[in-house]
Amino acid sequence: MTFIEKDCRNYIDKVRKLRLGEGDAAAIQAYFSKMQSLCPVFFFSLDLDDDGRLKNVFWADNRSRQTYKEFGDVVTFDTTYLTNKYDMPFAPFIGVNHHGQSTLLGCGILSNEDTETFVWLFRIWLECMEFQTPQGIITDQDKAMQNAIEIVFPNTKHRWCLWHILKKLPEKFGYHSQKASILWFVHELVYESQSADEFEQGWVSMLDMYELQNNDWLIGLYRERLRWVPCFFKTSFWAGMSTTQRSEGINAFFDGYVHSKTSLKQFVEQYEQTLRSKVEKEFQADFKSFSQVVPCVTRFDMERQFQSAYTIVKFKEFQQELTGKMYCDIESTDEGSFGVRYVVIEDFTVHEKVKEKIFEIM
Repeated sequence: MTFIEKDCRNYIDKVRKLRLGEGDAAAIQAYFSKMQSLCPVFFFSLDLDDDGRLKNVFWADNRSRQTYKEFGDVVTFDTTYLTNKYDMPFAPFIGVNHHGQSTLLGCGILSNEDTETFVWLFRIWLECMEFQTPQGIITDQDKAMQNAIEIVFPNTKHRWCLWHILKKLPEKFGYHSQKASILWFVHELVYESQSADEFEQGWVSMLDMYELQNNDWLIGLYRERLRWVPCFFKTSFWAGMSTTQRSEGINAFFDGYVHSKTSLKQFVEQYEQTLRSKVEKEFQADFKSFSQVVPCVTRFDMERQFQSAYTIVKFKEFQQELTGKMYCDIESTDEGSFGVRYVVIEDFTVHEKVKEKIFEIM
């Protein structure tokens, strides 16, 4: 074996192990076993290498498993926050509950972020959740995640985090003399395009206007437009999510419990304290929804029906849509062989300026 080959193998061996303190591996296994003895449906899995050393960890308590049955339609998955901040590759699965709150649906700690590792994690998570696959999953643009999702969740819609993409705009076009105009144009295209044709025509216009036809980053984004542009997702349910910021919000929630010197064993134990705090916030929201009533803003029977059925947060969202009807006017209708076509004009305010947008509804 040459010196270079030996170095490479030593490096690979090093990066494929978790950053363990003395006794961490045995302590983690003992801790998980204790949790399982207290609650038999507590789920955990330890992934070991050929030498019996700990590579990857996954666990989910009973509440996370039961929550997934109710709110597992869409999950976000992000590994960046604690990895960047604490060198702790924490991989949480996040959903959103009936109060619009982020909720943990199990998590892993990983030694690596390659396709093989993600495939292991996704398969273990799926087993934990009784093989109930999510309808949609949101991640960043990581290729290894994408490969693993295609292997483990072939029928799940995979969406890229819009926030991760748009936050790169200033960096990618910082050199351009018309940077501000380009950033505005992209945001308009992304958020205001109502159809695929409208987006694609606008995209071509933007490339021509700013002479960006040879921009490799934009070429790559356009090629993968079905993964991130909102108008391509209008027919799918996404629980109000388009970004992995919920994952980052959950990770930020650990800031009071985790620091740069936290060992793996300590982190797993602190996770339980964090989870209890999240559960308490959900109980408080439940109590508020059962004990308080938000008054109706109209006399419509439909609003009263939602008032009795929805949580406070969701009912307020509905009220915003209902009162938004005041700013919509039907300009014309046209009945044909394919049904009725409505042309609706909506007034909305942007930067204290009133604008109009025309919608066609079949």
